[in-house]
Amino acid sequence: MFGLGWMEIGALIVIALLVFGPDKLPQAASQAGKTLRNLRRMANNARDDLRSGLGPEFSNFDPADLNPRNFVRKHLLDDLEDDWNNNRPRELEPATTAPYTPEPVDELGFGEIPPYDAEAT
Repeated sequence: MFGLGWMEIGALIVIALLVFGPDKLPQAASQAGKTLRNLRRMANNARDDLRSGLGPEFSNFDPADLNPRNFVRKHLLDDLEDDWNNNRPRELEPATTAPYTPEPVDELGFGEIPPYDAEAT
């Protein structure tokens, strides 16, 4: 629930008991529930008013699509996922190239001076 573990939920309950007391906690929870229901009802009414005001050409409009993350996922990534799922090969072929092995580098011996390029500086 909301990314909270049992320890965090327990800590929140203890804090709520300390702040509201055991006798006022049910009243506070009831008031919070009523407030959430009212907010949800107001949001649904606003969404319905917006849809009716935009007209029938925007009947599939969803305000959640205005969130940039949802917009990118819906308009860009869904097409890529569909293409990937439809064009994915049935069997993966084995790699035909050899793995990369770097060429050995000559190491300097003891007391040897590294090369110096005067034109590069």
